[in-house]
Amino acid sequence: MILSDGAAHMSEQVNSLWVKKTDLPQSNWQNTDLPPLAQGELLLEIEKYALTANNITYAAVGDGFGYWNFFPTGDDQWGIVPVWGFAKVAASHVEGIAVGERVYGYLPMASHLVVAPGNVTDAGFVDSAAHRQGLAIIYNQYHRLGQESGEMEAERALYQPLFTTSFLIEDMMRKSDWHGAQALLLTSASSKTALGLAVVAKNLSPEIKRIGLTSPGNSAFVAATGLYDEVLTYDQLAEADADQATVSVDFAGNSKVLAAIHDHWGDRLKFSSLVGATHFEERGGDGELKGPKPILFFAPTAAESLMKEIGPVDFRAKVDAQFAAFVTAVSGHLSVEHLSGLDSLQNAYLEMLANKVAPNRGLICTLT
Repeated sequence: MILSDGAAHMSEQVNSLWVKKTDLPQSNWQNTDLPPLAQGELLLEIEKYALTANNITYAAVGDGFGYWNFFPTGDDQWGIVPVWGFAKVAASHVEGIAVGERVYGYLPMASHLVVAPGNVTDAGFVDSAAHRQGLAIIYNQYHRLGQESGEMEAERALYQPLFTTSFLIEDMMRKSDWHGAQALLLTSASSKTALGLAVVAKNLSPEIKRIGLTSPGNSAFVAATGLYDEVLTYDQLAEADADQATVSVDFAGNSKVLAAIHDHWGDRLKFSSLVGATHFEERGGDGELKGPKPILFFAPTAAESLMKEIGPVDFRAKVDAQFAAFVTAVSGHLSVEHLSGLDSLQNAYLEMLANKVAPNRGLICTLT
């Protein structure tokens, strides 16, 4: 293993899951040589990460939004899917950051990661590696955690990145007075991001009716959470009140479902937001849709804008307050499942990609 004197380390290989960018089910574990650790760099050994539909979104839109650029493979045809999780410092050439210290942040599906910390404070640092310049700052920040495991780490890795998106969508809608609508329609209502949005809307905008749209197999689960005022399956969409002014947030990325929503509400659809792509195989162009043109929501831009408006401390405090409410709301509905081993992790990725992971399962992955 890695020598941990902060000055040198033995030759080591990185084990990472490579994914074919144009054919996401094509994937395999690759061993590559770890580059020499330069002055000002840390070697992070990845302890555990969460695997969610959010990671599938990163892969599905990776080329358009630069998600493949965070952890390049050196082969333009292959990428490494980003995840959120925990790592420990295995070797350090950075003054003030000790071996054994733990961090939380944006990681590759891999065993190790080399970062070049900048803007170092007691709370965290930013990876200032050359290839990450110009990429969204929210993905380049790492939180320092000391050397001990904290409470609710699995929940933090599983839900907080998704929940921040949920929080930001509600903030955007509320600032626009919900575009004059009385109802909020959420596709892929069983997804963790949709559940998070339902929680925040229930807490901060209780006057807005929350309608969850989901598959028949997930309908009972979605209804049992109690977070939606109405739960419909996709084939029950025609039963929704088309006369009620509505905004939609599409988490599924299914062009047929999106077209059906626009057809059903027409001009009574006041705003159409696209977020994520959990059904990656059913993505497609929006064509000629009735009602408003769908607007893509990009959480990093919204986060940077809100942090500039209220400051990073208030931003984090507001998100954390609602996140605590979310964890309470889904307690008993979402479980945490720990997976280990290369085969198990690759199979979990393929199941998530095929949308075969039950919505109540939260997957935490470790390589060994």
